[in-house]
Amino acid sequence: MKLHLRKYQSEDDYWRIRNFLRDIFLLNDRRMLCWPVARFDYWRWHGILNLGDGKLEEHVSLWETDDRQIAAVLNREGAWQAFLQIHPAFKTAGSEEELIGLAEEDLPSPSRKGGLVLRVWSDARDSQRQGILERRGFTHIAEADEHQWLRNLELPVPDSAVRDGYIIRSLGDISELPARSWASWRAFHPDEPDEKYDGEWTWYQNIQTAPLYRRDLDLVAIAPSGDMAAFATIWYDDVTRCGYFEPVGTMPEYQRCGLTRSILSEGMRRLKYVGATQAMTIGEEPPANALYQSAFGPVYDLSQPWEKRWQ
Repeated sequence: MKLHLRKYQSEDDYWRIRNFLRDIFLLNDRRMLCWPVARFDYWRWHGILNLGDGKLEEHVSLWETDDRQIAAVLNREGAWQAFLQIHPAFKTAGSEEELIGLAEEDLPSPSRKGGLVLRVWSDARDSQRQGILERRGFTHIAEADEHQWLRNLELPVPDSAVRDGYIIRSLGDISELPARSWASWRAFHPDEPDEKYDGEWTWYQNIQTAPLYRRDLDLVAIAPSGDMAAFATIWYDDVTRCGYFEPVGTMPEYQRCGLTRSILSEGMRRLKYVGATQAMTIGEEPPANALYQSAFGPVYDLSQPWEKRWQ
């Protein structure tokens, strides 16, 4: 069957892609062989709007059948990162070759080492994609592998008592957004001087605009001092009955207090209450993966980046 390639064009495409991601996520037994819809939302409402990470019209391409059914989507997330979302019925060597070829044309970015660089992601067990990438000159960057943690919520939620004096609750109203923004800065920029923080917090309102956002699933840990010490935002998709944790963080001075594990456990309990049957998150660094293994259990998939450079 001949497929027709075109660029993202309108808001209608956004909603069609979301439905497509749900369909193929279910066909893939709810494994993150493609993005869950929450990750696509997060890229749009945080990555693009807050971080300036690309544009839908420039960095998303669709392959459609004659009757305009989506067969595959190619998109970026972060400079020089390419992700292939392919319906299992169209996951042939030929279609993957075409998608990767388009990624090489559209999505490379300047490298700090000079020239251009592109990373295409592949499941660790996808020998077809890995073979194509290797033939086209890509190299697996093992130290950047991504662990995709999965927890069956029909199992008991791991117990993790909250440390004495701390409270885990939902994020409050707009008056708490400055504190939430500061907590995020401290968690993700631990080595930066405080003076570099610009005090801007309205970016969080973009996150709260995302379709799946629920304040009851946007959790924070409050320290006895009143500090917002840790946080986890959970995106619940009731179509796939999955909850996706992104982001998860703790301010440096409150690490090793068990707060993050307590937030993860509370988040899973809340997900079960609203009907979720699976929880998911992604870990990149060894400390994060150790935490997620303790909270989610031993089940994970491994997503691998393959990199190609041009002078």
